[in-house]
Amino acid sequence: MLKTIAGFDRIGEENAFAVLARATQLASEGRDIINLGIGQPDFKTPSHIVEAAIKALRDGHHGYTPATGILPLREAVCADLHKRVGAEVNPDNVVIVPGGKVTMFMAILMFGEPGREILYPDPGFPIYRSMIEFTGAKPVPIPIREENDFAFSAEETLSLINDRTSLIILNSPANPTGGVTPRAEIETLVKGLAAFPDVAIMSDEIYAQMTYDGMEHVSLLGFEELRDRLILLDGWSKTYAMTGWRLGYSVWPDALIDKARKLSVNAWSCVNAPTQFAGIAALTGPQDEARAMVAEFDKRRKVVVEGLNALPNVTCRTPLGAFYAFPNIKATGWKAKQLASALLEEAGVAVIGGPDFGILGEGYIRLSYANSTENILRALKRMEEFLAANSKA
Repeated sequence: MLKTIAGFDRIGEENAFAVLARATQLASEGRDIINLGIGQPDFKTPSHIVEAAIKALRDGHHGYTPATGILPLREAVCADLHKRVGAEVNPDNVVIVPGGKVTMFMAILMFGEPGREILYPDPGFPIYRSMIEFTGAKPVPIPIREENDFAFSAEETLSLINDRTSLIILNSPANPTGGVTPRAEIETLVKGLAAFPDVAIMSDEIYAQMTYDGMEHVSLLGFEELRDRLILLDGWSKTYAMTGWRLGYSVWPDALIDKARKLSVNAWSCVNAPTQFAGIAALTGPQDEARAMVAEFDKRRKVVVEGLNALPNVTCRTPLGAFYAFPNIKATGWKAKQLASALLEEAGVAVIGGPDFGILGEGYIRLSYANSTENILRALKRMEEFLAANSKA
């Protein structure tokens, strides 16, 4: 019998893809399925970005690139970060990667091993915990609480650090909750981290450009005192509707950049060349469509929150970022994953059960409002009818 290393038995997955597969299967059988489960924009990639990739192919950009990405793209990333965050970044500290998850993989692999502890958000993106457990490190949840508008607490986060802590993962704006941590809380955290100079930080800011109601996104890249141990995760997937292009980037401190480069060489050699030229066009070209997409998400957000709060025994905080709502369904009497499954199988509405994002996700479900307002309203109507007929309260 083939025997893999023990770590592979600890790997989890992202259940949103399993829900997508089931929803697709039901749709292929003739069912009318409304998918509010998958976290990707329902818009097309702006045409000037697509044309840049086509032009790159026609111009002969078919070969390998540097493992860290072509210099013009890394320079475009630095210019964009300076414009948005005010931070000076050296292109030599940027790594172009095939999607945001790769940065998580690399960072957790660098800092995770038996005997170490890694802090991560709960509820949070499921790959954080999956990768931590794979390395043999102990996953330590940072509670993300509804009563705190799903922002992380600096005091609570700092209280979890000990001499075994090697890495802290932070995410704002956040998946699955839509929470955005305010500046005062982040400044308190940064000040407290001065007492733990050997702890690295990975800041997942993939939803940085999706905030609402005047809420400010505060990038940890803006705090010079963290730069020697900060790993920034960002990319094109959400902002430019480029999930399938698999294009992301990370910013690494001097002490880690060569390790990241070596992992790149060993794992994927380089991101495909034409996609990198598309990335340049995205950052340097017109931003109208990206801004229009966020404005449309904002409209849908209001529809979703109003509709969810009108459902029997359901309450929903207003998300301030990303494109997710995380309603509280405890009063319905349903367990979250069972409700999510029943809504898909019986009502034709795909959502994700909160426990797929962590232990503290019980009692919640995640809805993505990256779907049309018409479909969102249809989904809410189906949910209302289902809950009225199937109350367990």
